[in-house]
Amino acid sequence: MPVGTQASVKGLTSEQLDEINCPIVLGNTFHLALRPGEETLDQLGGIQKFMSWPRSVLTDSGGFQMVSLLELSKLTEEGVWFQSPMDGKDMLLSPERSIAIQNKIGADIIMALDDVVSSTTTGPRVEEATYRTIRWLDRCWNAHGRKHDQALFGIVQGGLESKLRDVCLEELVKRDLPGYAIGGLAGGEDKKLFWKMVNQCTDKLPKNKPRYCMGVGYPVDLIVCVAIGVDMFDCVYPARTARFGTALTWDGTIKIKSSSMIRDYGPLDRQCCCKVCQQYSRSFLHNNFGRDETATVHLLTYHNIAHISQLMKQLRESIIEGVFPDVVRSLILQHFQKESIPEWICDALAAVQIPLKPS
Repeated sequence: MPVGTQASVKGLTSEQLDEINCPIVLGNTFHLALRPGEETLDQLGGIQKFMSWPRSVLTDSGGFQMVSLLELSKLTEEGVWFQSPMDGKDMLLSPERSIAIQNKIGADIIMALDDVVSSTTTGPRVEEATYRTIRWLDRCWNAHGRKHDQALFGIVQGGLESKLRDVCLEELVKRDLPGYAIGGLAGGEDKKLFWKMVNQCTDKLPKNKPRYCMGVGYPVDLIVCVAIGVDMFDCVYPARTARFGTALTWDGTIKIKSSSMIRDYGPLDRQCCCKVCQQYSRSFLHNNFGRDETATVHLLTYHNIAHISQLMKQLRESIIEGVFPDVVRSLILQHFQKESIPEWICDALAAVQIPLKPS
């Protein structure tokens, strides 16, 4: 899911996202409540009409702002008190308030408010957050007024502590929710711990419900997480890295500002079928990045999101066709053809019987 914080993905229109064939985008409840406000969205008929988007939308609960806006927030059992970054006023985001906002925004999938801590946090705070997340989920469910047309997902917390993850998993699975998210990861923790926590969650979550790993967007991370059982992802990475002049390709990333691009008349990626790769050369993008950065960033953003969309489509089709292990091996080997494959990737794939190293 591309991240459209305030009902738009930076650098792209809704029509372009549709053209790329993105099935769903993510909106941010906290920021949408600030502007344009849930009442405005409700009066206009919901977020899809507001952003002229014909496909699905997921809204997060606003919980992540506990980490991203830490200096502006205060946590209590009632909810999270924020100081509005717009006017400085205090605002309470409780489980009930989060759901009320999301009901009016009108997304197809909404998230329960969770107690979010940094993925590298340890100690009593992680346990506190785990149990509060469970309590808040029940409050969210009781407050949810649109169960018939909005799927409410719960979020598995527990940090990097296996026992706490198990506690949260057991409680969430008991509640038989429409879907489940894996939260509290992809924030700088050791990759060896990251994949093991994801694998623990996918092993114990229902196989017939969507499993969503929050904040994951690096191509190799997506490949590994799909292999260990994840269905959905969101991340700002494809769009954000475009703004720094980086393009995603099947061979890894390339820096469009590199002097090697000056007379490179080939496309960003010869394997890519997006319109940027069909119409523009690396040389054009390099030479225009400094002079007309807005237009070039727009093209790089389009390409990067198209690349991730193509990657996920290929993985999905390979599962249907029964060739998923072969496709995973091919993608990983191509990505790391000029460097050694990180051990954590080998270990994660070996755990699901996709060995990369000869036995």
